[in-house]
Amino acid sequence: MSEHRHIPEPGELVYSPKPSWAPGFLALGLLGLVAGIYAHGFIFPAIAYAVVGAFIAICAFTSLVRGATRSYYALPRKQHARGAALPVETISAPPRS
Repeated sequence: MSEHRHIPEPGELVYSPKPSWAPGFLALGLLGLVAGIYAHGFIFPAIAYAVVGAFIAICAFTSLVRGATRSYYALPRKQHARGAALPVETISAPPRS
């Protein structure tokens, strides 16, 4: 079995964004806007679908942008980057026959 090697902690960290419902509500609002074009005369007037869809889309978009801005400014300002120590190998051409 190989000897135990100490592997250092990574120098740069990856931060994943927080989960959000904003993209789903943005899609719902845009669907309402499109339904306002094609759903004339279906239960409500077309303008009602468009207005409600626009309101939902605008609220979802502002929530999406606000959440992204907060996530960006919550990140640490500096990270200590360390290079990985890779083994040095020599490459030689195969012998000619």
